[in-house]
Amino acid sequence: MNRSVLFSLVLLYLSVAPGCKRIGKFDMPGWFKQGDIVIGGIFPVYNREVVSIFNYEKKPTAVNCDRFDLRAFRWTQMMIFAIEEINKDPTILLNVTLGYRILDSCSSPTNTLRAALTLVGGQEENNSTCFPAVSAIVAEAGSSQSIAVASTVGPFQVPVVSYFSTCACLSDRAKYPTFFRTIPSDYYQAKALAALVKRFGWEWIGALQSDNDYGLNGIRAFKEEVTKLGVCIAFVGTIKRTYSVDKTLRVLEMIKKSTVKVILAFTAEGDFYPLMKEVVKQNITGIQWIASEAWITSSRLSTPEMFQAFGGALGFVMPKMAVPNLKPFLTSISPHADSGAVFVRTFWEIIMGCTPHLSGENSTSSLDGMCTGDETLSDSQDPFFDVTELRVSYNVYNAIYAIAHALHRVVFCKSVGEKAEDPCMNVSQIEPKQVTAQLQRVHFVNTFGDSIFFDENGDPPASYEVINWQLRDGEVHHVSLGHFASAVNGDYKLSILEEEIVWRTGKNIPTSVCSEVCPVGTRKAQIKGKPICCFECISCSGQSAVDCVPCPVKFWSNDKKDECIPKTVEYLTYSEPMGIIITVLSLLGASLSLTTMVIFIKNKQTPVIKASNVELSCFLLLSLVLCFLCPLTFIGTPTVWTCMLRHTAFGLTFAVCISCVLGKTIVVVLAFKATTPGSKVARQFGPKQQRIIVCACTFIQVVIIILWLTLNPPYPDMVFQHSTKKILLECNTGSEAAFYAVLSYIGFLAVICLVLAFIARKLPDNFNEAKFITFSLLIFCAVWISFIPAYVSSPGKFTTAVETFAILSSAFGLFICIFAPKCYIILIKPERNTKRLVVIHTAKKINMLKVMNLASLKLSGSFRARKAISRQAQANTPMYPRTHQNPTSEPATHSMMMVALWNPMLMLACGGLVTSQMRQISP
Repeated sequence: MNRSVLFSLVLLYLSVAPGCKRIGKFDMPGWFKQGDIVIGGIFPVYNREVVSIFNYEKKPTAVNCDRFDLRAFRWTQMMIFAIEEINKDPTILLNVTLGYRILDSCSSPTNTLRAALTLVGGQEENNSTCFPAVSAIVAEAGSSQSIAVASTVGPFQVPVVSYFSTCACLSDRAKYPTFFRTIPSDYYQAKALAALVKRFGWEWIGALQSDNDYGLNGIRAFKEEVTKLGVCIAFVGTIKRTYSVDKTLRVLEMIKKSTVKVILAFTAEGDFYPLMKEVVKQNITGIQWIASEAWITSSRLSTPEMFQAFGGALGFVMPKMAVPNLKPFLTSISPHADSGAVFVRTFWEIIMGCTPHLSGENSTSSLDGMCTGDETLSDSQDPFFDVTELRVSYNVYNAIYAIAHALHRVVFCKSVGEKAEDPCMNVSQIEPKQVTAQLQRVHFVNTFGDSIFFDENGDPPASYEVINWQLRDGEVHHVSLGHFASAVNGDYKLSILEEEIVWRTGKNIPTSVCSEVCPVGTRKAQIKGKPICCFECISCSGQSAVDCVPCPVKFWSNDKKDECIPKTVEYLTYSEPMGIIITVLSLLGASLSLTTMVIFIKNKQTPVIKASNVELSCFLLLSLVLCFLCPLTFIGTPTVWTCMLRHTAFGLTFAVCISCVLGKTIVVVLAFKATTPGSKVARQFGPKQQRIIVCACTFIQVVIIILWLTLNPPYPDMVFQHSTKKILLECNTGSEAAFYAVLSYIGFLAVICLVLAFIARKLPDNFNEAKFITFSLLIFCAVWISFIPAYVSSPGKFTTAVETFAILSSAFGLFICIFAPKCYIILIKPERNTKRLVVIHTAKKINMLKVMNLASLKLSGSFRARKAISRQAQANTPMYPRTHQNPTSEPATHSMMMVALWNPMLMLACGGLVTSQMRQISP
């Protein structure tokens, strides 16, 4: 989608920049009528795009579509009808003519995007347009298509008014700030469908969804609603018009093998049609179908043939409306009146059954199937001309009028009906963002008495009719038998005339349960791996039938099985001994870490602190403070915020902590390896590189945590499995994979630190931070390796306790092993914390190390060894300046002092190494 927005930006720029011209355009057939203000329209006149294969060797051909949709064609005519009606109305947009540009989307998000870019990119005939050619767009029928349009033109503040896109996701004002619609959101339709299921006691149902935003989001919202009611969904099948026959048959087999008797089809008309044909072909009957508004009133599907399997279908749809003046307009459509009008020829061939002969065409062609020219639509009985039960077409009508009212407020600065003598703005100066702002404020009563307005999300008020498929006189009728409406307080009301419903099974309400109600003397026994609606009935073991009635999930029965007692809620609290111990240890560790940090800052100029890298040490101490405080989030009643904070804060703080240890380990290793005088290895890993190591390692953990919180964050959960008398209140990790990914990354960093510290484990004892780091990481790894089996096997609040003690143990291990020796020297043995002692020991040990290297080379006796001795002897001189060859002279000693002060870590490490070697060779 970002690429689409970028492309549209480029397209707009090319259309308005001086001296530039458009390098290409989409070949989009459609209607166009000039006006002072132009309104764009995108409709799925053809409902399938023919897939083309491009070889990238020549310019792609125009998009080819098939399956002409009469229903969508009528929507386009309703738009034209409404605009012409507004142009004739003196009360709205007086002396301002509305024009239109209508394009076909082929029911494809890709082609819809092309159409949207064509509309906002200006008219190809007029390259001097300063603003988008259209002031608003009426689009689209499918939710996926509307998402493509709204997300593309939204940044340009171009308003989009949809007439048939119901996905609840489009109510997100942050993503789609200029999207409006005249059809209720699926948020309300999901509530209506759930209320219908509850009304008739259906507990075991199947579901079918379109493989697009409409179907996927609709079923998701429906599942959320019915789950609250205790309804189980046996299966969810996914279908689409472009799927192969094999995929469709697999869904059909799933339906045949299931025991459900009620199936909800939350699909688009074109997606459901292939499956319907297979259901009728295989004579699958006895299923009560529930329909979404997308297909329940479709004339293409409502045929006597389909009624054999889908008769009695129930569904919700927008209230119908009759527009009497529309019929003369529809019957006046003729290819002879406007031979250049697109789609009219195809429409005429479908309705009249013959091909019109237009002027300018080759008259020598075959006359078979050609129209005589005397045909008329006035007497046609095709359902296309039935304007008494308009639903989606009525939404198009309201969308045009809503845009017109908004434009009126922009041009005249007053609402329709208020006296306005002259415009307050030139129509050429209208900007789309002004239309968007006025659309949000639109509130009027249309010709038919309906109140038209949008809420803060761009949605209209929710109102549905309950539709039932009934066969009368050999034709399928959509009989309205009820009503569903939402209230301001979020409540709803469903009213149905149950006695007039024609069911698929006859007059009796069908039942759909996974397991029948247990008879007297038996009780329910849950079947492992099955939903809660599926159970077995087992004997009550001599108990009475009353005793077999199970208590609610938050209650348990007493020993006499005659009373339900509330279960106690259990979680780790501050008042119990375990909580007190964790709290004391957390505060103790945090206090010791803060105290140590103060000591380090106060003594930062001393050799031991300098050699320990003050900056990394302070970062490490600060992260340890946070690590010690993490267990406090594990105590108390779990909430949404504390659950998200528990594991994420722990993972982040320990990542910072181990990253700091990694930086210190690398410093020690480089100091140990850089024993060659003048080596640049240690110099290249300075403070800047250390900060980069810490930040880079921490950033990876931050990314993991953000993905975790975004996709499947932790949440408070009640666990009933571990005890029949207690409810264990704990935090569910949400995503086990994310939780173990956080732990694994910390373990990965710890293993790297351990390996590096192990390499430098033989650093001599005078200053051996590598051994301390190695030992601390061994403790760290041992704690967390033993944590995993303990965490998995511990029930209830003991799981929380295991994790908190693991955090505290590993934090104390790092703190004591790394910082206790330094605090010992600073506070107990300050006489060892002097520059003179460090420098004297270092100089002696470096010279001794060279002596040892020469001795080992002499023992080899080889020519290569003697050559190496010669090079080593030549290398002795550069240790001191060329002007001071005596190593015991004062200038040389001063030079060594400067080197030691410049990199105390390197000198201390080398000094410790030589001390160990001297001890080994001394008598």
